Amino acid sequence: MGSAKAPDDLEPRGCAVLVVGCGNLLRGDDGVGPVLVRHLWERGVPEGARLVDGGTAGMDVAFQMRGAQRVVIVDAAATSSAPGTIFKVPGAELADLPPLQGLHTHSFRWDHAIAFARWALGDDCPTDITVYLIEVEGVELGADLSAPVLAALELVIDRIEADHLAALRPAAASETTVEFTADGYLRLDAALAASRFPSDAVAAVVRDGDLWLIPLRGPRSGGLLLKQRNPAGDRSLLIREVIADRAISGVAGASWDDATKSLRISLRGRREPPG
Repeated sequence: MGSAKAPDDLEPRGCAVLVVGCGNLLRGDDGVGPVLVRHLWERGVPEGARLVDGGTAGMDVAFQMRGAQRVVIVDAAATSSAPGTIFKVPGAELADLPPLQGLHTHSFRWDHAIAFARWALGDDCPTDITVYLIEVEGVELGADLSAPVLAALELVIDRIEADHLAALRPAAASETTVEFTADGYLRLDAALAASRFPSDAVAAVVRDGDLWLIPLRGPRSGGLLLKQRNPAGDRSLLIREVIADRAISGVAGASWDDATKSLRISLRGRREPPG
């Protein structure tokens, strides 16, 4: 008989950053936390980060926290402030949370998540926890997020990216190379793809003699997909229709343009070498 698994084998894997979105997707602005998690996923999740939809995971969120070095929780607020107002909960308030009375999976809020995690995990509960709350405009059944809450969601995503996720992404070189293949593909190495195109969705245009690759937020934004071509994480993009009048192959220099947020690849003078 094989030996029984140790309890540690069943624990969730640790991570550098855990982002939890609490709320009810069916109730308009109350779903801002889970919607934010979906937007982050579309932008590309760096290695070392995990995303959890606390609106459906319920009390499992607490056990997801075990092993996380830093935790970010996003939820809706209803304080009669202006819709879209962003609150960052002070650490002192996290130290004195209400009891777990009335807790169930259909009303799982940010304070429930932390209080339950402290009860369930004890000393294993992370201490580096950041909470963002976004003031709602409406929580009607079946409604979409309101405009002010959507705008606030984007601001919170920018803060999470800058303060928690950016350090986990690969360093991005300003000057690099790409490869055009004879069958019409453009190849990017894993580091370039992960640092500049984490969602694997791009817009590709020819402008001023250059091929511009512009990162998109995710597949739902349209554009072209960078497909994985090997286990190392290198990517390939079918580009022949974009550069139809140019038969190009071989290695080409590329540079990142901060002004246009695009990877620019010069096509000037490049032609298919003679066979």
